[in-house]
Amino acid sequence: MTFFDAPKSPKRRRFAGWIAFGVASIVAVGLLVVPTGFVIERPGQVFNVMGQIDGTQVISSAEVETFESESRFDVTTVSLLGNRESTPSWVQVLYAWADPDQVVLPLDEIFPPSFTAEQFRAESSLQMEVSQQDAIAVALKKLGYEVPRALYVNTVLEGTPSSGILIAGDLITSAGGVPVDTFDAFKAQIQLAKDSALSIEVIRDGQKTSLLVTPSLRDETWVIGSTIGYTYNFPFELDLQLGDVGGPSGGLIFSLGVLDALTEGSLAGSAHVAGTGTIDPDGNVGPIGGIALKMLGAKQAGAELFLAPEANCQEAIDKIPSNLTVVSVRDLTEALEKIELFANGEQLPAMQCNN
Repeated sequence: MTFFDAPKSPKRRRFAGWIAFGVASIVAVGLLVVPTGFVIERPGQVFNVMGQIDGTQVISSAEVETFESESRFDVTTVSLLGNRESTPSWVQVLYAWADPDQVVLPLDEIFPPSFTAEQFRAESSLQMEVSQQDAIAVALKKLGYEVPRALYVNTVLEGTPSSGILIAGDLITSAGGVPVDTFDAFKAQIQLAKDSALSIEVIRDGQKTSLLVTPSLRDETWVIGSTIGYTYNFPFELDLQLGDVGGPSGGLIFSLGVLDALTEGSLAGSAHVAGTGTIDPDGNVGPIGGIALKMLGAKQAGAELFLAPEANCQEAIDKIPSNLTVVSVRDLTEALEKIELFANGEQLPAMQCNN
């Protein structure tokens, strides 16, 4: 005798179909709305510092003559999708994982748990402001100007060690008994003090004052709860306008742009140069994040030469886009030398990294 399964009734088939549809819908909604814990980096916009943004010249001055240039110097950026308040969806994360032109990173790596998106933007804006001031100072010193510099308190956060002790506008002259005129030197004294009272000498309303601030520990770093900026005594006012761009990585390109704007002729001839890298008050070029994405953004914008910090060489060397000449530079002087060679049509050696 042969037995056969009884056929499922249309009602049972419809019921199973609805269950499958419901499960698929829940999964789809989850992929769209469940927080991921990641952010996505992509190539961002590029900005020619020798040009205009929204009709305003990026580099200008009402006090000194500036010159037009045929050269193009692009600041490169990374576009960031997501923050602590709103992460990208799982659909976006899965797509980005499969796309070589995007990078998926853990949320905490970009936004420390103690930072809100507003605090991140504020710090990024301050970094850009400091970077621009350093870039102008380095360029002016290259042109032979004297440029005195001092640290100052930009803001004091409520409920932090500095609250009620430091005030915005204080000029910082020393910390821990050591003269300081760079943020790194000041930060180093804070780390040395740890949880002991740190003596900070400031000039307030023209008077020297000694204050005691006890740092607190945040994310393995000792902090005092103040944002610190540079103030320079420039020989004339120079305005740098780059819209809503933050971070310090445009320093090198800003210095090159200022040099080009303040001298007749075109620093790189008619070449299209892009690059990235911080610049310190002595003209040294420092490392940045997102080098591969910035090179890709430069290539997409039509750049011919890309200046990369030497400290990023190992990260960059295997990710250089085709038909883009990439060179590593240690400081402003080396950047100028390699730009001159390129502008004169000389073949630059292939990028090599020092071990």
